[in-house]
Amino acid sequence: MTADKRLRGDSPWQLAWRRLRKNVGAIIGMSIIAVMILMAVFAPLITPFEPTTSILEYAVKPAGFRGSILKKINPSNPETPTLIAVDSWHVDNDTVRWTDPVGTPYREHVSAMFGSGPGDWHDEPLFIMGTDRQGRDIYTRLVYGLRVSLSVGLISESIALMIGIMLGALAGFYRGWVDDVVMWGVNVVWAFPSILLVIAFSVMLGQGFWQTFIAIGVSSWVDIARIVRGQFFSIREQDYIEATRAFGFGSIRVVLRHMLPNAMGPIIVLGTAGFATAIIAEASLSFIGLGVQPPMPSWGQMIREGVGYVALGTNWEMTAFPCLAMALAVFAVNLFGDGLRDVFDPKTTQRS
Repeated sequence: MTADKRLRGDSPWQLAWRRLRKNVGAIIGMSIIAVMILMAVFAPLITPFEPTTSILEYAVKPAGFRGSILKKINPSNPETPTLIAVDSWHVDNDTVRWTDPVGTPYREHVSAMFGSGPGDWHDEPLFIMGTDRQGRDIYTRLVYGLRVSLSVGLISESIALMIGIMLGALAGFYRGWVDDVVMWGVNVVWAFPSILLVIAFSVMLGQGFWQTFIAIGVSSWVDIARIVRGQFFSIREQDYIEATRAFGFGSIRVVLRHMLPNAMGPIIVLGTAGFATAIIAEASLSFIGLGVQPPMPSWGQMIREGVGYVALGTNWEMTAFPCLAMALAVFAVNLFGDGLRDVFDPKTTQRS
């Protein structure tokens, strides 16, 4: 079978994948995104602590700090031990004796310790990125903050896509007064800076996890609606759309089965770009205290907590690591989005 015949037998998505995998930047971006998704999904397995675990004795420690902790049974939650920072410790018969980092001595019966022996109740964790001002592991909070960033990108952009596609399709298909009304709404929303709209919706909806997603989503649909409207204007005049009308197909079937699939290229590219924008918007909201609320970790929140230390010239890790993580995530999404643009742009597309 010749190459031309194989190409004619491939679906549009197979051809798109063939072109995409030749784009080195897109593959790098996609690989980084895949690693981040795996880290977010398996966060409990790759982090040493819970994101809210606080060891106040280890507050504001530098990257690479290694601690020494004992684990006691927590009466209020037997599944989660109480962590105690120690300078030195030893077992004396049935008593565990230790001194804390300031030299104060303590003792406890072995029955109060978490586990069946010293190997269970003692640990020397490595804080590879240091700790924040509440003694929480920055690496752990960074990984759990990745969950928030990916979630807000996915959910808020899905909301924006639903609104933008629906309004853009209505305006592009029906035209006339429907188009006038939709474009009036688009122009009104477009008149405001998007970050101000996000802040306004956050104030109206309240502060929280889901409120942040909704606020970003309902503020980000304008560009999508304009692109879909333009695509539908062009597709509506194609011969195969005229044929669907001749067969008597209903408007909903024509839009969903014949027009929308042919407009998916630009929509996918816009959705990818919006994903990166949503990550930045969530971090911005959390930075000013309007996004995800403590104790849930967020990159913007972590940056805000570390800004004061940067001004003092100490503990740069508290700000640098979440900044680098956000920059890497946005860079990867943009790389992938550029690859998708090249795949779906007829001016740059080349058959392999």
